[in-house]
Amino acid sequence: MDLKNKTAIVTGGASGIGLAITKVFAANGARVHVLELKDKNKIETEGDIVIHKCDVSDFSEVNKVIGDITQTEPLHILVNNAGIAHVGNIEQTSEEDLDRLYNVNVKGVFNCIKASINSLKKTKGAILNIASIASHVGIPDRFAYSMTKGAVLTMTYSVAKDYVDEGVRCNSISPARVHTPFVDGFLAQNYPGREKEMFDKLSKTQPIGRMAKPEEVANLVLYLCSDKAGFITGMDYPIDGGFIRLNN
Repeated sequence: MDLKNKTAIVTGGASGIGLAITKVFAANGARVHVLELKDKNKIETEGDIVIHKCDVSDFSEVNKVIGDITQTEPLHILVNNAGIAHVGNIEQTSEEDLDRLYNVNVKGVFNCIKASINSLKKTKGAILNIASIASHVGIPDRFAYSMTKGAVLTMTYSVAKDYVDEGVRCNSISPARVHTPFVDGFLAQNYPGREKEMFDKLSKTQPIGRMAKPEEVANLVLYLCSDKAGFITGMDYPIDGGFIRLNN
């Protein structure tokens, strides 16, 4: 799955799942542009990686950063990974919570595709969106998150349909729980002294009995963005340890 001579953009690519994607892309020869909200100094990995400070919820900012990239090199791959979460049902979700998640998880994906699509048409490139198991099944106390990830899934189908004749492929993946630093921080903040107990409990919600590793998710993204997957578009791939099908 060689990505030599290809340029990729990965949003939120300096931490968690995004960092794993950045690393596997760079290890396979891609030049990777990482869009991050906060300043990041350096990613400790081998490969050609450039980090740009960018708020994906701000179209003018996204358009400028991506425009600067595509003025100097062709764009082959866009991975919309940046996203934020919220815990709560509709009664526990404020208007501000809903707007905050919409702006990043939905508008952020829209902004990056809109700013990239002309360049991707020229290279017959690939778009990969990070959806979620919450795009497919009801998850308790994840109202706003589920709403936004459902939108990511249907945006994937719409873009794939609209641009198949232009040679642009658009797919998504739907992870279940993935063991990232975010999970460890969430447990430490909300369950002090019970971190191990709650980690085991959350791990067992996947029928396979554990959370995914970020590298496992990144390897699926690598395949779907590579030429090996050239016949695949308009698809969503759950990577969920059996959560969607085997929990019913």
